[in-house]
Parts: sequence; structure tokens; C-alpha cells
Amino acid sequence: MELLYTAAGALASASSLIMHQEVFLFLAIGVVLGLSVGVFPGLGGIAGLSLMLPFIFGLDPIIGLALMVGLIAVVPTSDTVASVLMGIPGSSSSQATVLDGFPLSKQGHAARALSAAFASSLFGGLVGALFLTIFILVARPVVLEFQSPELLMVSIFGLSMVGILAGKIALKGVASAGLGIMIASIGEGPFNGELRLASYDFPYLLDGFKLVIVGLGIFAIPEIVALLRKGGSINESRALGDGWLTGVRDWWEHKWLSVRCSIIGVLVGVIPGLGGSVVDWIAYGHAIQTTPDKRQFGKGEIRGVIAPESANNAKEGGGLVPTLLFGIPGSGSMAIFIGALALLGSGELEVGQSMLTDNLDYTYSIVWLLALANVLGTVLCIILAPQIARLTSIPFVLVAPFVFMIITFAAFQSGQDILDLVVLFCIGILGIFMRRFDWSRPAFLIGFVLAKPVENFSNNAYQIAGIRFDQNISAGMDYVFGPIVIVIAIITVLSVVVGLRQAKHIQPEGDLETGGKRAPLAFLLLLVAFTAIFLFNIGMIPGYAWTDAVFPFTIGCLVFSILLILLGQMMLKPESDALFVDSEVRPDSHSERSLWGTISWFVGLLVGSMITGFIIALTCFLACFFRVRANLSWPMTSLMTVCGVGFMIFMGWMLNREFPGGLAQSIFSLPWPLR
Repeated sequence: MELLYTAAGALASASSLIMHQEVFLFLAIGVVLGLSVGVFPGLGGIAGLSLMLPFIFGLDPIIGLALMVGLIAVVPTSDTVASVLMGIPGSSSSQATVLDGFPLSKQGHAARALSAAFASSLFGGLVGALFLTIFILVARPVVLEFQSPELLMVSIFGLSMVGILAGKIALKGVASAGLGIMIASIGEGPFNGELRLASYDFPYLLDGFKLVIVGLGIFAIPEIVALLRKGGSINESRALGDGWLTGVRDWWEHKWLSVRCSIIGVLVGVIPGLGGSVVDWIAYGHAIQTTPDKRQFGKGEIRGVIAPESANNAKEGGGLVPTLLFGIPGSGSMAIFIGALALLGSGELEVGQSMLTDNLDYTYSIVWLLALANVLGTVLCIILAPQIARLTSIPFVLVAPFVFMIITFAAFQSGQDILDLVVLFCIGILGIFMRRFDWSRPAFLIGFVLAKPVENFSNNAYQIAGIRFDQNISAGMDYVFGPIVIVIAIITVLSVVVGLRQAKHIQPEGDLETGGKRAPLAFLLLLVAFTAIFLFNIGMIPGYAWTDAVFPFTIGCLVFSILLILLGQMMLKPESDALFVDSEVRPDSHSERSLWGTISWFVGLLVGSMITGFIIALTCFLACFFRVRANLSWPMTSLMTVCGVGFMIFMGWMLNREFPGGLAQSIFSLPWPLR
């Protein structure tokens, strides 16, 4: 009862803090900024909060909190727009939404998908705020129980979602996840600094690949290319569909799924470093496991939208628990949030115990602001989204250059290196062929996201367990096989077993025809060759630095074994087997434009950026594309080009960002934005 009285008093004090017009004004500004940033793929909360930092210095704490919480709360709501309408993950936490949201949009149900997503986001956000309210006083002993073994098991549980998303051929799904882990292992080893498939002569690889680039490359590039080749608009029926009330009714019909996924969101959000990267996949997997008829998943199942969107917004409330209580950021945006708190007022806000003792009223102000921001953000999305949804009826040839322009800009911001664009293109090519031959792209991304947490937690658990076992066997067993570990392990095993049994019903790439052996076999041989090179390189790591080699080498051996099994099956099975699915043999594929002809446009932008810099190359790219590929008149081509380049320059100026430079910038001294 004492906890309830304390919480009630703090909530009352917090409500008096925020009941001012100025607070609501700055909350609204934060919400609008969050919606604006979230709509653009790859930017997300980190870019938005970074933009705010110069302006919040010295602000009254409650004003600054309103501004930041407004932005953080609604980014997971607005990033749904890109996922549903364009098939591009707006952020790392909206990747699962693409699987069913985008097919719904192509079927003419964009309005239904968006309204169901917004209703789920609102509910999830409110559940997150309620959870934060209750948990903020009782979370400390629970969170402190999570040591390396528990964190490792949570990460492995995230990897178990691969079983659900493996597709008809489970081995291909597991190999895809392993390939993602191998790609994530490139760079310096985390323990001894040994190089893994990298070189000091090529410094770009030392830090590995960024999630933003890999996520955009594996999902966005293949969808843009596929839609461009097909022609027409994203919305194949050229109608917005069933309307907004239908989506809300869908959410109400599946409200208990939304409740369960919201709880999943807040619980996973509490675990630092996991939330945004894995929570949507866990929720999506839960939706599949609890649905009797699973055949529509990946083809436009509304439950595949409701589940991840409920979890996405709920995880923000959970993510604030370790951030506020322990100063442990739950995500990249939370890391910036911690730094921004120190800039408010005279620095009186400091994460940790003081947020529960000296500043409990400010802590609960965040709860109120989180709830209000979710309501305001959802209302604005519902008001504006009908107009935004009409983008799906515009011929995609007019939209594609702008979409590619934006994701190129977003990818460059992750590392501020022209090679970011090269990696984006290469991962995009990989995504195109994985999409073509039905290798699970979601499984690949899950492997990439969880590779580093699994490697770090497994090494930490091994080191500490060794010390405990040296003390006595009982201490070691208690550390390794704690009750939380056992519970999560049981859940993980059940998830894998159930998932693999159900995976044959889930087809993220839709129904694909089988074709000849040559193309699928050639792609498999390329994967075998890459894996062999990877294993040879990891095997060169000296024995004294074995900790940098053991995890990627184990994964590489597993993937190599699976690929050899698949190779043997391809040699023995007929062309009609599901192993040989190939989207290029669809009955309507003969009417599509050439794959390499479509890709050549983007190669031109990449090469041009390396020679003349991004802005000059973008101007030439847009002008040529609209005139030649879209067949627009010169006046319309000029207008579209000016609008695109002007928008890009405005974005760079607003975010205080540079554009990719090329050879010309190293020779000539050019003014911004040409430099």
C-alpha cells in the first residue's frame, strides 16, 4: 500500500507540472517532429533527438522532457507509413510490419492496414505508459536479476523466431539467419580486436556494417526494384480499400492479441539493447503461433500488422525503465535521451536512484507525457494518413526516384562515408536474390541484429561461469541454470518446435513458382563460396585470440554444413521441388522490365556520387530518370527534379548533415551542399 500511496502522490504532483499551455505546446512540437522524422525510412528517433540537442540546452526540465518524450513516443507510430505504403521498414522496429502491411496496401487495403496499425500503436503506447507507472517502483530487483546467462537466453529466444519465418524449407531459413550473423561478424573482434574478413588497408570494414544500411538494403532495394520492373502503382487495385473504421474494428476483434503483444513489448523493452531490434519479430512470431489458420501470413494478414505495432509502441515504456532507473540505455535513442537530460535546466536531472527519490515527480511526468503523446500522435496520423495513403495510387515510376533518394540519404547518415552507399547497393543485390529464390530475409535480419548480443553475452557468461565453477560446482550451476534461464529456455524450445512445424504455412515472399535448377543452384554455390572464404579467414585468427573466433567459426561451420546438405538435395531432387522456387518464372514475369536494366539506374547514381558528389549526381539521376524512364515532358521533368533536389537540400540543412562527396570534392573547393 505504501508504494501505491507514493505513486499516487507523485502522479498528482506530476500532473500539476505538465498542466501548462507551454508544456502542451512543446509536446505538440515534439509529436509533429517525431511524425515527420518517422515517415522517412532509416532516420528514426536517433536522428530526431540529435536534431533537438542544440535547442534544448538550458530549457526548463519539464519543457525539455515534453519535447523529447513527444518525439520518442510517436516515431514507432509514424514509421508504419513507410512500412505499409512502400514496403520499406521505417526503422528497425517496424520491419515485421512490412510482411503483411505492404501486401495489404498492394491489395487496396492501405487505409485498413494503417488504421489497424495506428489503433494498435495507441493501445500499445498506453499500455507502455501504464506499465512504466507501476513498474517504476518495483522494477529494480527484477531487472537486476538479469545477468549474462539471462540476457543470452533472451537473445537466443529472439533467434528462435527464425524457426517461424524459415518458410517451406527450414534449412534455408536457418542458413539465412546464419548468413546474417556472419555478415554482422565482419570487422574487429569485440574481445581481442582481431580482424574478421576485414583489413587495416580498408578501414571502412573495421567497425562492421550498420543496421540501418543492412535493413534498408535487404528490404527496401528489392521492393523498389520489383515495383519498378512491374510498373503501375503500389496499390494494384488503385483503391484505398475498406476505410478507417474497418481497421479499428479489426483491432477490436483481435484486442487480446494486442494486449498480449503489448505486454511482450514492455517486457522485452526492459532488457537493454534488445527492444527495438527484436520486439516486432517476437510479437509477429507470437501472432503466427496463436493463429489457427496461418496461410495468410506474409500475404496480407491483418494480425501480422496488429501484433508488431502493439509491441513497438509498448516497448518505449519498457525501455524507459532501465534508462531512468539505472542509466542503462535500452536503445540508441535512449542513449541520446540520457545525454540530453543533463542539458536541461541546471543539470538537476540525473538518471539513476535520484529519479526515484529526489525527482519522482519528473519521472511520473514522463509517464503522463508518454500517454498524451501517443494519443496526440495517433489522432494526427489518422487525420493525415488518408491523404498520405493516396500515395499508393500514384504510378510508382514517379515515386521510386524520391524513395531511393531518401533511403540513400538515410544510409549515408549512419557512417558519413561514401562507402555506405556501396554497401547499401551490395546488400540490396543480396536481398534481390534472396527474395527471388525464397531465402528468408526476415531470418537474415534477425541473425544480423542479434549476432553481437549473442556473442557478447555468451562470452561473458562463459568467463563468469568459469570463475563460479572454480569456486565450487554449486555456485557455477546456480549461475548458469538460474530460474529465469530455465523458464526462457523452455519457452525458446517450445517456440522452435512449434515454429518449425508451422513454418511451411508461412510464405513471406508469397506464392512462388518452381523453375529450372541453374539459377537457384548458382546462387547457392555463391553462398557456399562466401562461407568457405569466411571460415578460412576466421581460421587464420591466432589461438591466443580464440574468443574472437569461436562464435563466428561455429556459426560458419553450421551454415556451411547446411549449404552442403542443400547442395546435395538440389543435385538429387527434380526441378519441381520447392527447393527451386524462382520468382522470375511467374506467368506474368515476361512483361516485366529487365532486372539489370532497372538496377543500372541506381548504379549510375552510385558511380555519379563517387565522381561528382551526391547532389550533382542526384540532379542528373532525377532528370534522366524522369525524362527517359518515366517519359515525362521536359517542363515536368524539370519541376520534379527541382522539387527532389530542393527537398534533399532542405533535409540536409534542417538536420545539419553533409552529403556524400566524390572525386570532384577532393579536387575543387565547393560550397555546401555541393561539398
